[in-house]
Amino acid sequence: MPGKAVALLCLSLAWGSAIGDESLAEANRLLRVTGTEAWFEAATAKQAREIIRAYSLIVASSADRQLSVRVRRAISECYSRNFAWENFADGIARILADHLSEKELRLLIDMYQNRGLPPMEIETFRQTVRKGEAITAASVEYIYRNSSGCVAEDARRIRRFLATPKAGE
Repeated sequence: MPGKAVALLCLSLAWGSAIGDESLAEANRLLRVTGTEAWFEAATAKQAREIIRAYSLIVASSADRQLSVRVRRAISECYSRNFAWENFADGIARILADHLSEKELRLLIDMYQNRGLPPMEIETFRQTVRKGEAITAASVEYIYRNSSGCVAEDARRIRRFLATPKAGE
């Protein structure tokens, strides 16, 4: 009898793993069809530009200098490197798989692929949309916990830049 219990436990674990793998595969598929990678990288580039603009304004107003192209490029590269989609894709897919059922994931995939929404799935769609806030919060927290950021590195670069004579710009 104990052998049978162990076999059933192993079977249920394997089944649970297969279900988890399928949900994860569907979550990755949803990320692909929604163009999340391109959106994420565009948002990262925009954020880096805004940060560089803010740094440039601060340096210009406080030190009467223009931040060099070299420093601006290095800051931009830090954000591109630390906030590259591949650093977060697996975790974001896991968050989607944890918050959404396979049915909900497939429903969203179909919506993004312009396959429409069957009338009998309207309530499922509403329930899925309600989960968006929790998914967003979990994703933001995941990115925060799993990124080293660039602010300290930016500050060091700017201090070094400001320590060089103006003629060196």
